[in-house]
Amino acid sequence: MILHTMLRVGNMTRSIDFYTKILGMNLLRTTERPEQKYSLAFVGFGRGNQDGQSEIELTYNHGVESYQMGDAYGHIAISVPDAYAACEKIKTAGGNVTREAGPVMGGATVIAFVTDPDGYKIELIQD
Repeated sequence: MILHTMLRVGNMTRSIDFYTKILGMNLLRTTERPEQKYSLAFVGFGRGNQDGQSEIELTYNHGVESYQMGDAYGHIAISVPDAYAACEKIKTAGGNVTREAGPVMGGATVIAFVTDPDGYKIELIQD
């Protein structure tokens, strides 16, 4: 199941307005991480990822107002029952783990990142 796709945005209010007012999505939740200098907003057509609908994670990196088009892509996230075991399995199969499993900065959720053959990042989120 795909959980969410992350996009970096230059203005959180403008982006939330677009996805909710223009596209008709719901603002599902927000997270502020002032010490890590980023803010998150999750939008989607469902009620949250528990209902099986994928979401878009809007990420505002404090002080960054624009990105070149190719730099706007962040990652695709998938759920896994055990991120540590998933990383070992991926490495054994020849995959590239670029961030070992462990808690997210500023939180307790266990995540990891792998990179596909084209360089796209995929986040593993332990459920």
